Amino acid sequence: MNNHTQHKSWFSRNWGWAVPLGGCLTIIVLFFVFLGSVIFGVNELITQSVPHQDALVKVNEDEYIVDILGEPIETNGIMNGNLSYKNNVGSADISIPIKGPNGEAQLYVVGTKQNDQWSYTEMYVIISETDEQIDLLGYEQNDQ
Repeated sequence: MNNHTQHKSWFSRNWGWAVPLGGCLTIIVLFFVFLGSVIFGVNELITQSVPHQDALVKVNEDEYIVDILGEPIETNGIMNGNLSYKNNVGSADISIPIKGPNGEAQLYVVGTKQNDQWSYTEMYVIISETDEQIDLLGYEQNDQ
């Protein structure tokens, strides 16, 4: 006589909690994927902005900052702040983490845009190790 007992599969024994848990985990994963894409999109907009690019050019042209941080100087993480455009008028108040082979710093940019022209009221770097603040606009403001 053959006494084979047929056992239920793992899924048939546990479907009552596995399906809701799997659905919740899927929703959570989708939420974080969406949130990551939004953050990446905003970060990409700031990275491509004129104030961001102007500030990085100024940092790389400043011999004193290049001496402290080394070359190349590049961004180092996610930017913070506000950047807005509307009808050829804009404003920027952003903070950009930067780094070089010899150290790290924070680059700050504050400015406005009128008639497709950006003008900056503040653009400076704070060196992380020493908290030294280096003004990138000081010599330009004295000439005006």
